[in-house]
Amino acid sequence: QVQLVESGGGLVQPGGSLRLSCAVSGRTFNIYTMGWFRQAPGKEREFVAGVRWIGSTTYYADSVKGRFTISRDNAKNTVYLQMNILKPEDTAVYYCAAQVAGTVKYDYWGQGTQVTVSS
Repeated sequence: QVQLVESGGGLVQPGGSLRLSCAVSGRTFNIYTMGWFRQAPGKEREFVAGVRWIGSTTYYADSVKGRFTISRDNAKNTVYLQMNILKPEDTAVYYCAAQVAGTVKYDYWGQGTQVTVSS
C-alpha cells in the first residue's frame, strides 16, 4: 500500500505561482511513476505531469509545458508541482497519484487539494 497526502493549494491571482507537495508513505520501493492530475468542475480528470520515482524522466501535458515543473525528493519521500504563470483555466482540484511497478495505471491517489486562480 502507498499513502499520498497533498498540500499547498489555495487562491492565487492570474500570473501568480503555487507549489503543491505530495507526501508519500508506505511501500515506496514499489513505486514506478508519480503523477499529478487535476479535475475542474464539470470536467473529467486529466493528466498534468509525471516523474519517474527513479531517474529524471518527466512528462507534461501540453497545456502546462513551460509553466509547471514536477520534481521529487526521494530522501523526503515528497513530490512537488511548481506552478507558475497560473491561469484561470488551471483552477481545479489537484491530485497526486502513484503508479506501482508492473501495472499500467495509477493505483493510489491522494485526497486532492483545491487550486483556484482568480482575481
